[in-house]
Amino acid sequence: MRVAALDCGTNSLRLLVADVSADGALTDLRRETRIVRLGQGVDATGEFAPEALERTFSAAREFAEVAAEYEPEKLRFVATSASRDVKNRDEFFAGIFSIFGVVPDVITGDEEARLSFLGATAELGPADGPFIVMDLGGGSTELVLGTEDVEAAVSMDIGSVRLTERHLPVETPDDEQIRAAIADIDAQLDQAAQIVDFSAPRTFIGVAGTVTTVTAGVLGLGSYQRERIHGARISVADVDHEARRLLAMDRQSRADLPYMHPGRVDVIGAGSLLFARIVARIDRAVTEAGGELGIRISETDILDGTALDLALTRS
Repeated sequence: MRVAALDCGTNSLRLLVADVSADGALTDLRRETRIVRLGQGVDATGEFAPEALERTFSAAREFAEVAAEYEPEKLRFVATSASRDVKNRDEFFAGIFSIFGVVPDVITGDEEARLSFLGATAELGPADGPFIVMDLGGGSTELVLGTEDVEAAVSMDIGSVRLTERHLPVETPDDEQIRAAIADIDAQLDQAAQIVDFSAPRTFIGVAGTVTTVTAGVLGLGSYQRERIHGARISVADVDHEARRLLAMDRQSRADLPYMHPGRVDVIGAGSLLFARIVARIDRAVTEAGGELGIRISETDILDGTALDLALTRS
């Protein structure tokens, strides 16, 4: 079955057109990403900014033309964190409906977790589990524990955009601002640990653009290379070192990194700090329980999970 899946988050709008076989094998036909920053200011104002809506609609119109070229049998537009509680989301709904003919599916944190887990673990076997999948977005971050199915999940109301706007809005944050961001992250993790057992996983899987961009830096890539990033194995020390490096850079130095998407320049410092704190916390819990945590990076995530789910669901 040919499907088109769209994932609209706080920072980016993404499209995947793919053929999915009866046994769940997914073959990419087209992948596209645009940084639209739909969640600009939402944490402070509770509504979408007009310019953020227009950026999103512009990218959506482009993606609608791309998808139409492939004539998908099914199309689903998934909207996540930024779209859940805004006061003017009807304006967003109407705009997307006029472009695609479907109403955006504003999914819950639990559904976001399920789809992320499905996409991230599709290529792995149960022998590598239990897994904990971290989907680090612009507005929220999901932690999902399971082996073949989701066993526990939590959605934390924090991501690269929210953390930047709350604590790190300057070009190069000082120690006090970084400490405030860390305190916010750690408080969120304290709550998350009441829901998800951080000591249980054998494999940590990091997904989404912040994670893959940080990994490109860890690997020292001369350009963004999806095939090198997907499946990469890195360490807690690698992530911590890269987060420190990014936070110490000025804006131009981050922009000059050869693998850096222009739309991530302003939020990658906060996102990398969030990544570093999460993976260190989970690694510590696993080690204290007598285990050892492997860290893998995946380029397949909620977008792939949405495509698979769409193809394999009867309706």
